[in-house]
Amino acid sequence: MTGVNEEGGAPRSWRVPPVHIAVKAGAAVVVATLAAVSSGDRQFLLLAGVAAFGLAALALRDVLAPVRVAADAEGVTVVRGYAGRRRLAWPAVAAIRVDERRRLLLHTRLLEIETADDLFLFSFFDLGADVHDVAADLERLRRRAASRPDG
Repeated sequence: MTGVNEEGGAPRSWRVPPVHIAVKAGAAVVVATLAAVSSGDRQFLLLAGVAAFGLAALALRDVLAPVRVAADAEGVTVVRGYAGRRRLAWPAVAAIRVDERRRLLLHTRLLEIETADDLFLFSFFDLGADVHDVAADLERLRRRAASRPDG
């Protein structure tokens, strides 16, 4: 996460923490090793191979597009798809909110950035920061952009 200047609308960005990338890559290596040493069991080999591939794909995505959300006075850039990006001007952003759900023992919080035709969802694991804090920072930048004389 980059710093912010409280008086101005300094650019901000939120990224996948490097430790999360390392954990995914390490898990992919461990699962691939398990698959290699148990090549006699075809079902386990297939399951472990698919799991290793999935973990490696997630780690690669995090390497290719580590910054999930970046914002400045003009708008917000979000990751779209596997590693693409989409730039949204502030007037195109319909809502910024946090969705909290509790089910059984799970408590999930997702940052939602909504436009007229899309909804972008980000978790703590995407942003490396509390989603409430990110939502507040984005709202601050959005309000500043709306209150600018030229905006």
